[in-house]
Formats: sequence, C-alpha cells, structure tokens
Amino acid sequence: MANNLYSNSIFWIDTDKIKPNPFQPRRDFDEARLQDLADSIKQYGVLQPLIVSRVEVEKEGGEGIMTEYELIAGERRLRAAKLAGVSQVPAVIRTGDTAIMKLELAIIENLQREDLNVVDRARAFFRLVSEFKFTHNEVAKKMGRSREYVSNSLRILTLPEEILNGLSEGKITEGHTRPILMLADHPEEQLVLFKEIVYKKITVREAERLARKIAYDRVRKKEFMPDPEITELEEEFQEKLGTRVHIDRKELGGQIKIDFFSTEDLRTILDLIQKGEVEKKPADLLENYIAQNDATISEPANAEGGEETPIDDRNKEEAQKDDADLYNISNFSV
Repeated sequence: MANNLYSNSIFWIDTDKIKPNPFQPRRDFDEARLQDLADSIKQYGVLQPLIVSRVEVEKEGGEGIMTEYELIAGERRLRAAKLAGVSQVPAVIRTGDTAIMKLELAIIENLQREDLNVVDRARAFFRLVSEFKFTHNEVAKKMGRSREYVSNSLRILTLPEEILNGLSEGKITEGHTRPILMLADHPEEQLVLFKEIVYKKITVREAERLARKIAYDRVRKKEFMPDPEITELEEEFQEKLGTRVHIDRKELGGQIKIDFFSTEDLRTILDLIQKGEVEKKPADLLENYIAQNDATISEPANAEGGEETPIDDRNKEEAQKDDADLYNISNFSV
C-alpha cells in the first residue's frame, strides 16, 4: 500500500537532500540552456516532477537514521532549480528499483530529450552492455531501436578522445563522424580530417569526398605497388611542409597535390622552393593555421551570433534516413 502511495503521489523535497544519480548517462549540460531553464523556473516553478528513490542512511557517529533521495531522472531540472535558488522541488518517489532499473529510467528519460548528445548516448549504451551485460539486441528493444543502430552508435567510442570531445562540444556534427570513422585504421589521418572539418569549415559531403579520396589512395598504393622512390619523396614532402602531399604519377609525368590553408602558406611553399633547401623544418601548415586563427574560430558550432559551422549539407530526407545507416561503414564504400 505504501509503495502505491509513493508511486502515485507528488512530494515536495528539499533540493539539498537529493543526491545525483550515479547512473546519469549525460555528462555535458549546456550552461546557456541551463540558465534559460533556471529563469523559467524562477517565474513559473518546476512544472514537471523529478523522479527519485528514497534512501535511508546512517548519520555520522551512528546517531540514528536520516532520509535522503537519489535522483533517477531530472538532473537538468534539479541543477536549474538550484541555480534559480529554489529550495524545494516536486518529485515522484519510486520504490523497489534495482540499479539496472534506475539506469534504464535515466537513459530512457534522457534519450527522450533531443539535446542529449550522441557521445553521451553511445556511452549510456556502452554502460548497459559492459556493466549490466545487456546484448545489443536487448538494448535495442528497450530503446525502441534496431540492433544495428545500437551496434553502429557504439562505434563512435572508438574515435580518439579529442574527436569525441569535439563532437560533444558541437565542433563537428553527427553526420561528420562517418567519414572520420572510415579512416579507423589510421588515427593520425582521423585527427587531420577532424581538424580540417573544424578549421576549414568542411561540410559533411566534402568530408565524405575527402575520406573516400584518402581511402582510395591507400587502396591504389597497395594494389599498384608504387615506386618506392615516389613514396619516399611523398613522405619527405609531407614532413618538410607539414601538410598532406600526394604525388600522382602517370605514364608520362604526373601531378603533385599540396594541401594549404592560406595565401601565406603558398608564399611559404614558394619560398622553400626558391631556397632549394630547408634549413629548419617549417611549422606544420595546419597547426600553424589553427594557431593563427584559433581565437576567432574556436567557438562551438552553435555559438550565438555566429555562423553554424561546420555545415551538415545533407538534405532533409538524407538526414532523416534510418539511423542505423549513419555509422554503417559497409554502406560507405570507396
């Protein structure tokens, strides 16, 4: 009877008695949006109750038992309420939940929110699989998704931490991750492509074309066994210029393709050619470009008043395509 009473009733609970949810899948909370919610709470109050579980803990010194509450769902509302200076919040008290049930509720509650970023979603899936031994199929059923969606979403966790942070911070879009993942066997190429996307404002389609080109060049080199001397020269060019260089040799002559990032880079390259030799290794062109422009282009992609970069230039139908295909590299052949 008491369980039903708790489950169907809303209680007002002191905010300082509510402890964070140890299973919270979300790590990043947008400070601006949090402040907006806090302003709204100041005016209208907390309109949607939090979900908590009741926990009895022993007081320090063994002087009796005190009641605390563990948050299951609603951490963003709780943070905003504290920010707004609200001392009590409405909450539904659940009883009898296991750790797995609390995690499931926290994940489902967060997945229903559009602002949960893709990295936190993947990490939540990973916790279900690694800590609670759920199969990909079981996770998919609970989330109302396909098994492929879960498996392929987890692939992004193989990306270098720098790229995962960039994805969480909105420096790249979810659509940009597939071309980066295509270069999974070459993490150094992944980082170069990531930086190019961020600092050269490369669109999703441009990133896909570039990733295909890089992958195709690697396949071509393996299939046609290029002249070792050409390969050595290509590597020397790249080392001295600090940027991607590709030598395309044909039956008669060929082409040298050099990536650059500014007019100053072109002057640097010309100066090196005119000197005929390099006394000192020049700064990496991409890193040099980043260092010179970082102050003006390091803001997140959705910074207020700024252009949304990099751009997801897929059309609406492509963007809304079955989520399971997003990270399905088998459908992204060179």
